[in-house]
Formats: sequence, C-alpha cells, structure tokens
Amino acid sequence: MAFLLYAIGYPVVGVGFTGTLATSRPKLGEHRLHLSTRTSDRLWVSTVTLSKGLRNREEEDMVASNLLLKAIANACKVPGTFVSELTDSEVPDECEKQFSEDEELEQLINGQICFKVYPFSSEPHMSTAERKIILSGSFNPLHEGHMKLLEVATSLCGNSYPCFEISAVNADKPPLSTSQIKDRVKQFENIGKTVIISNQPYFYKKAEVFPGSAFVIGADTAARLINPKYYDGNYKKMLEILIGCKKTGSTFLVGGRNVDGVFKVLEDFDIPEELRDMFISIPEEKFRMDLSSTEIRKRLEK
Repeated sequence: MAFLLYAIGYPVVGVGFTGTLATSRPKLGEHRLHLSTRTSDRLWVSTVTLSKGLRNREEEDMVASNLLLKAIANACKVPGTFVSELTDSEVPDECEKQFSEDEELEQLINGQICFKVYPFSSEPHMSTAERKIILSGSFNPLHEGHMKLLEVATSLCGNSYPCFEISAVNADKPPLSTSQIKDRVKQFENIGKTVIISNQPYFYKKAEVFPGSAFVIGADTAARLINPKYYDGNYKKMLEILIGCKKTGSTFLVGGRNVDGVFKVLEDFDIPEELRDMFISIPEEKFRMDLSSTEIRKRLEK
C-alpha cells in the first residue's frame, strides 16, 4: 500500500510488529516480540524473548517501543543513539537480507513487488509535485519523439512529476529479462530522466498502481483503449473498466499518431460520453513527430 501512495523519489518502508507481553495474570508461555522492516532492497526480521518476571506490562511496552523505533530508524538510515534496555541474556535473534538490483527486478517480474523506480531526474521542482505524468512504452530504443511528447504533455499539466514507464511483463510476449531491463534503464540514466519499471501491461492496472496520474498515450493506443474488441467484444465491460480508471483520478493525454498511414488525433475518435473528460488532446501544432522505435530498429539493422 505504501508503494501505491508514495511520491516518486521518496523511499518507503514497511514495518511489522507483533508480540505477547506481560499482563495482569501470569503467562504460561514466553514474553516475546517480533519485528520486521522491508524496504525496496532490504528485509530485516528480529525476535526478542524477554525475561519473565523482570518487568511489568508498562516496562515491557517501553522496551518494545524503543526497539521498534530503532528498527524504523535503521531502515530509514537515520542516525541516532538508542539505549538498550535488554539484559545480557535477552539477545535478539536477527536475520537480514539485502537485495541486489537483479533480485529486485526478479521480484518485480515474479509479481512480488509492483514496481521499481530509478529516480535519475534531479530537477528541483519535481520534489514538490504530487501528480505523476507517465509516458509508457518499450523504449527500444528511447528517441527524440518520446522526449518531446513527455515535455509537451508536462507543459499542459502544470505541477506534475514527469517520468517514463516500462512494463517488464507484456500481455502477449515473454517478460523482459533483467539484462534487457537494465539496458533500457541505462538510456534514462544517460539523460537524467526518471523511469519506472512495473509489471503492469494494462492501463487499467497502471491506473490502480499509480492513482491520480496522467498517462501520455498516442492516438493509436487511445483507439485501442475504447475498442470493445479488446474487452472480449463487450462494450459494457469496456465502459466499466475505463470508468474504474476514471475513479482513480487518472486521465489520458493523447498525442497525434500515424494510424494505418493517416495522422490521427483524439478528435478523430468517438469517445463515449461517460469518458470524454478523462481524455485530453495534445494539439498537433504542439506535438507532431513521426518517429517510431520500430523504424529506428529497422534502420539500425541494415
């Protein structure tokens, strides 16, 4: 849930705690507590067994609270001094796992985490922007058209955090390998632009993972989004899914694109009335660049 709500560029941490502590009546079992923290690249777990009869409930609560605060500080890499209230016999049983970049990406591909952010952008205004403006694609390769499209879309959206997004999982192709992902990420590192790697190939799922975002798409993608053919031929199902996207606060910024040899813009399509305010046209005079990654790859292969 933290990953769904957080602002790009700000790390999040998950914290878990449970325990069985002193009560007003003697306990048959041990007095113990379990703590865990999880960040994008680290998992830490600790179990502490307290000496029975040494402390009352309030004192055990204080010990547990201090240990929990220390765990959160360590996970957030916040320096601080914590006085240990444990005795020599109360030794925490700890386990820590540090994840490599490859392991994080494998977890993403396998659905254990939703996405991984590479916050390469250092532009200062982005730290205050709450809304994400996302240009999704394979970016194989990234080209000038992608850059210009996101730039224009950002100018139309005002205070937003622009970023690119690649789904490692494809609806009808094998998932990208970790080496393929890292190769594509390198393109964004070279130009200082933020990229998100997700495992969500469908826009209605992207809208759930990135609620309130503005998604930048081409006219060809907009045409597919409103085509019942891609919803088992069911017009009602298409409406329900896209209205669900709308309820997340998501919008679609639509740039012109060549479709079957003809340049098309949003106004060329019959958007259902219930969805019209979710689609925003990027004027042709602001953006038109007839480039495609497929054409670039073909030229490079010659």
